[in-house]
Amino acid sequence: MMPLTERSAGLWTRNIPENLSLADFKLVAFDMDSTLINIECIDEMAGMVGLQNEVSAITEAAMRGEITDYKESLRRRVALLQGAPAIVMQQVFEQKLQLNPGVKPLIAACQKAGLSSLIVSGGFDYFADKLQSLLGIDDTRSNKLEIVDGVLTGHLLDQDWGDICDGEEKKRMLQSTSAKLGINASQCIAVGDGSNDLPMMQWCGLSVAYQAKTKVRQQANIAIDSGGLDRMLEVIQP
Repeated sequence: MMPLTERSAGLWTRNIPENLSLADFKLVAFDMDSTLINIECIDEMAGMVGLQNEVSAITEAAMRGEITDYKESLRRRVALLQGAPAIVMQQVFEQKLQLNPGVKPLIAACQKAGLSSLIVSGGFDYFADKLQSLLGIDDTRSNKLEIVDGVLTGHLLDQDWGDICDGEEKKRMLQSTSAKLGINASQCIAVGDGSNDLPMMQWCGLSVAYQAKTKVRQQANIAIDSGGLDRMLEVIQP
């Protein structure tokens, strides 16, 4: 594998052809937590109920790839939230969640160039659905927490596509969406930061690592280590 080459401060590329344009692509897929937004939602939810250290330790190990079974790591974290009021999700959204720098201009550029867009997240639909509406994203795939009488049960609900949106499910969502659009992998962009983003990033024609874990950064075509997500447009012409 070719090494990354620094284009400018905090922006690295590998195997990027000259004059690459957004018009060369038809679909862009974004991870959510720590990619589109500034937080890991489950960690902030845990913080609201005094369990952030316990949950964050599992999150970090999973994102670094030290816990290889993402589904198991998520089940362990969700179980710790048993008994928490479901309103913690609204509190996190209103008090903690912010878009990462450059998200709005990047998505606007992608939409102007005619790309369809996805959020594919190992996080939760409460947040993904709100971001879909806020940003005009075409579709999402994420996980659903079980809530009974306004309280989290510590379990996830199965959905019509499966149980948990892990790395392989992210890739499957891109593949099925691509098939519906009649496009191939070379026309897809995947943007993420953690090890559960690697399956979709390896499948797509272009992979972008945003302030990512080392394992992810080392395999991406574009690595953004500082600045906003729209620094991608320094490499891919809008």
